[in-house]
Amino acid sequence: MRGTVTPFAGYVRRSCAASIRNPRKPLGIRLASSSSLADRKSTAFSAFFFDNQRWLPAPSNPSSSKRVNAQSSRGHSVDAVYSPAAETSVRSFRQAEVLTPRRLAKIYSQLAKSNLTVLIMLTAMSGVALSPLTTTVPVLLSTALGTALCSASANAFNQIQEVPYDAQMARTRNRPLVRRAISPLHATGFAVVTGLAGPALLWTCVNPTTALLGAANIALYAGAYTYLKRKSILNTWVGSVVGGIPPLMGWTACGGSLLPSSTQSFDLVLPSFMSTLSSIPADAATLADNPLAPLALFLLLYSWQFPHFNGLSHLVRESYAQAGYRMLGVLDPHKNATVALRHALLLVPATSILMPLSGLTTWAFALTSLVPHAICIDAAFKFWKHGGEKQARKVFQHSLWYLPVLLGLMMFHKRGMDWGSWFGFSSESVVELGAEAASTEEGERSQSA
Repeated sequence: MRGTVTPFAGYVRRSCAASIRNPRKPLGIRLASSSSLADRKSTAFSAFFFDNQRWLPAPSNPSSSKRVNAQSSRGHSVDAVYSPAAETSVRSFRQAEVLTPRRLAKIYSQLAKSNLTVLIMLTAMSGVALSPLTTTVPVLLSTALGTALCSASANAFNQIQEVPYDAQMARTRNRPLVRRAISPLHATGFAVVTGLAGPALLWTCVNPTTALLGAANIALYAGAYTYLKRKSILNTWVGSVVGGIPPLMGWTACGGSLLPSSTQSFDLVLPSFMSTLSSIPADAATLADNPLAPLALFLLLYSWQFPHFNGLSHLVRESYAQAGYRMLGVLDPHKNATVALRHALLLVPATSILMPLSGLTTWAFALTSLVPHAICIDAAFKFWKHGGEKQARKVFQHSLWYLPVLLGLMMFHKRGMDWGSWFGFSSESVVELGAEAASTEEGERSQSA
């Protein structure tokens, strides 16, 4: 039995020794290629990520410090040195904050994007202020609150869908859902409640047309706009439509119509030097039936969105590219500047001509509004010509003051506005005082004669 086992064992020993002395070349080539590939992967990986040891507290032992620094210099390494400090750092956590009413209100404000919601509510109030029809305080407050609720719902639904993408951008990674200050279910409940309460309030306290416009704005922003942000550059145009709807909500809240009725025709208000061709509306109802008025309000907010947003998107284009958003500032910066300039020019006929022509303002508005137009067009032209971040920042900064200034000028030059009554006298009293002064002067002249 011993003799039969020995030759077989000797054969196995000789085969193993031969394979060790003479390794096969193909195996060596495969091992070499695998090693080089691993090196390349390690280099590529370390180009984007830092070693986790970089964030640990400085060790008290100098020898361990040298060892950690040596590993950090090679890039990302999985051969981390064990230390109690590192284990404590890994196990440490921050206790979640208790949702007190004050903190919950702050989170709701962030979900609603309070700054954007306030701006949308003010643009809706501009439609109310410029309407020739009178309104009541309950309708005014209901329009403001209903518009704010619709905006809050749309913004909350938008953030719920974009949590993975907001986490990749520095400007949005501190939002409540990203930092897990509130659960997605809680945020969805907030969006649903505000999304139902806003249109319901507008339907019951204002009118169905305004409620339908508010519901359409939620669907466009939370649906079409949010979906298209990662699909097509058309998202900017859809977002501009969303921005143009709130002033229409204010216009319809007072009883104004978006389309002319079949029984009445609208008139054009021409300048005074064309008085022979001018046809001034007889009453406020006829002016409220003019479709050029809501069209001018819509075009103001629609075209304003492009210089405002295109300038901003150029400044944060790296963040948009990192999150995968298809924005003109990322895909075609020159076209992004061209679109901003195009709509800055379009604002001139859309406001300085169309608004006086519709009867919303006097023709003096056409002259005073040229100053803010010229400033914004100059900034947009320089952005189109040079395309730098300095010029993009100028366009964005000018857009911030341009809108409130233009809305203020529209209110100042509103047709039929009697500013003399604000100071205690009306236009009729001014005429009477002038006639009395003229008669007194004529009497003095006759006595001296």
